[in-house]
Amino acid sequence: MNTPVDFEAVLSLLKRHDVRFVVIGGLCARAYISSYVTMDLDICYERSHENLKRLAVALQEAHASLRDAPKGLPFKLDEKTLGMGANFTFDTDLGPLDVLGEIAGVGGYEDAMREAVDFPAFSVPILSLGHLIASKKAAHRPKDLLLLLELELALKAKGKLDEHQKT
Repeated sequence: MNTPVDFEAVLSLLKRHDVRFVVIGGLCARAYISSYVTMDLDICYERSHENLKRLAVALQEAHASLRDAPKGLPFKLDEKTLGMGANFTFDTDLGPLDVLGEIAGVGGYEDAMREAVDFPAFSVPILSLGHLIASKKAAHRPKDLLLLLELELALKAKGKLDEHQKT
């Protein structure tokens, strides 16, 4: 699927189903004034049985299917299946959605939430800039390495702003 994600619709769907998650990846980078363009939404989700059940219902409502999976591959989208894995890439009626139980360089949902900040545009938590940088370094993909310079400059600028506000 080459359709860009409808960020507002997906985030509204997840919030309506009370899914506990934090936004990571490209949208998170955009929130920190990055010029990075993303076509999907990446989240890190809390892995309790109750949250897996809520996530499964939300994904079913969006008609989620595994991205790049062979045709005919049996896949039952429920809390048990989600609990047996951690990281999934889906195509949905609302666009591509990647749901991660673990973030390289950061850890799980609880680790991500420890320093998460509010993203007022959508009223959802996003990964802290420091954790976003750590995750991009750990992923070590070419697209992440290109984004790192911009993110590190944003962190440096934020530090100078914080220092200026103290004086």
